[in-house]
Amino acid sequence: QVQLVESGGGLVQAGGSLRLSCAASGSGFSINAMGWYRQAPGKQRELVAVIASGDSTNYADSVKGRFTISRDNAKNAVYLQMGSLKPEDTAVYYCYVRVGWGHNYWGQGTQVTVSS
Repeated sequence: QVQLVESGGGLVQAGGSLRLSCAASGSGFSINAMGWYRQAPGKQRELVAVIASGDSTNYADSVKGRFTISRDNAKNAVYLQMGSLKPEDTAVYYCYVRVGWGHNYWGQGTQVTVSS
């Protein structure tokens, strides 16, 4: 019922920046929270950042101060501005939404690769 389209991933050198975008489309839903998770090869999927309906935010300690999450409620979109990127940030990044009836939706993922 809800589809997520991600964009903005790519290859960047350490210290560089990228901006990820995700837009939700569909009908008959309201969004409680949106965010980003990531999964590196051989590692569990982990929370990167989440923004709730009241615009409160949570960040993983590893990205705090470097990444900024924001949302555009009119467009049902969420963004992740990533700065001071490190090789440890290399992962597939997944957009996440939680809708009003409690169901979770995931984007297809976008690859972020940070070289030394």
